[in-house]
Amino acid sequence: MNKYLLSLVTFLIPILNFAQETSEKGLDQQIDEAFKPISDLISSIVFFEIFEGAPFVIILLVGSALFFSLYFGFPNFRYFLTSINIVRGKYDNIDHHESGSPELAIDGDIKGTIEDESKEGEVTHFQALATAVSGTVGNGNIAGVALAIALGGPGATFWMIVCGLLGMSTKFVECTLGVQYRDVDDEGTVYGGPMYYISRGLKEKGFAMLGKIAAVLFAIFCIGGSFGGGNAAQSNQATIVIKDLLGLESTSAGAIIGIVLAILVGVIIIGGIKRIASVTEKVVPFMAILYLFACLYIILSNFSFIDDAFGLILSEAFNPKAIGVGGLIGVLLVGFKRAAFSNEAGAGSASIAHSAVKTKYSASEGLVALLEPFIDTVVICTMTALVIIIFNFSGAFEYGLNEINPGQVLIDGQYYEGAGITSKAFAQYIPYSGVFLTIAVVLFAVSTMISWSYYGLQSWKFLFGRGKAADLTYKLLFLLFVVIGAAASMNSIWAFSDAMIFAMVFPNMIGLYFLFPVVKKQLKRYLSAIKSSNA
Repeated sequence: MNKYLLSLVTFLIPILNFAQETSEKGLDQQIDEAFKPISDLISSIVFFEIFEGAPFVIILLVGSALFFSLYFGFPNFRYFLTSINIVRGKYDNIDHHESGSPELAIDGDIKGTIEDESKEGEVTHFQALATAVSGTVGNGNIAGVALAIALGGPGATFWMIVCGLLGMSTKFVECTLGVQYRDVDDEGTVYGGPMYYISRGLKEKGFAMLGKIAAVLFAIFCIGGSFGGGNAAQSNQATIVIKDLLGLESTSAGAIIGIVLAILVGVIIIGGIKRIASVTEKVVPFMAILYLFACLYIILSNFSFIDDAFGLILSEAFNPKAIGVGGLIGVLLVGFKRAAFSNEAGAGSASIAHSAVKTKYSASEGLVALLEPFIDTVVICTMTALVIIIFNFSGAFEYGLNEINPGQVLIDGQYYEGAGITSKAFAQYIPYSGVFLTIAVVLFAVSTMISWSYYGLQSWKFLFGRGKAADLTYKLLFLLFVVIGAAASMNSIWAFSDAMIFAMVFPNMIGLYFLFPVVKKQLKRYLSAIKSSNA
């Protein structure tokens, strides 16, 4: 591990020294100016509009989620309790190894691996859920919600909830496929995700070339997503709250904080999926529960405002008053965009973590996965939104006012953005909450980064092979983006992060639309097994 850290330091120091020696500008500004043109270009390509204010990718995402909800008979509601029972181990007795079962065997797998995956998988249902949730429950819930409300007003919350509920069905489909088409090597290591179910699944359907192309595109976009939404956006928000708490104003403070975060994350990501699972299964529930308790304390302390808050959310969802939001379509898109970024349903990323589960039935893990958007968006994002809306009943800031720097709001003569808005709301009701929220944001950021490092590394392996040199190259690049994210401006980072996460939707949907009948077959098979065990 020491040699990896030495390599990282050796890699970063020349870059930082060069930047400081060649310009009077602060290091943070240099990084931001270099990164912004790249961010703007990628964002303009991914979010092309079919009519004004309506990016095609958002319509594709929400339309697909609605289709899957209808096709599978609203699994997000029908199988909700079943999903909870799977996580708590109620059906473990039917999910153990049965030798000779050919159901999960896929062309190209080594005989005796896929059919034995209940034995050869790497993590439990709960660990897979915790790892995937750690990739979705993050600063999208704290900073992303604040950004949505600052831009679109309270009504954006309603559309976030709708998107989260529909996204549960998409998560079910993609995570079932992630297990169904996973690969297991000679040592029992599991490899899975959209790049595998796209290439293998489409080959089964007679579209091998399309499958290869779409799988490669997904892997490229997923690597970009791991650098952006799963990394740079997280370090960006962690840096904002750390600088705020410590009162740092240095023009190089962001880069310095980024280097510290990069070293911390670098130590953790060397361990692989088993290490990630062991860390996240402890950290994620703890930090999520702690954050929820803080939100509940604020909400219940202002009990008389709860009905007013929900009333405002509903009324402004259809009749928004936020300045510059662009009416109903505008607030709807703001809510959908932030919810989709937060829970990643449709992007396919979570299926990479879920594919490593110990199970014989692929649909069992699909059902577990549908809990993610509920936890992430319907519960945690809504809690954050209520805190901010209740806080703003005092008239602290105006929704959607800042058109020059969208997402920034003016509170007490100072501009705040992202996690800074949430922090200001917490500070109104909880003494020393700045320390608490800083810790929460950093924990969310680090847990998201280590999970996304696994997603990106799996995609990197798919493209460049499974060697140690390739792994180290990816990890060094990943850690460099921790520094970039900490130093660059919020607008540039979030534009890039949004673009890379949403770019994954295009190739992923190709796989989902070709293979959703396979999911229906596997769901029927698993539900039959449950029924038989109860007979």
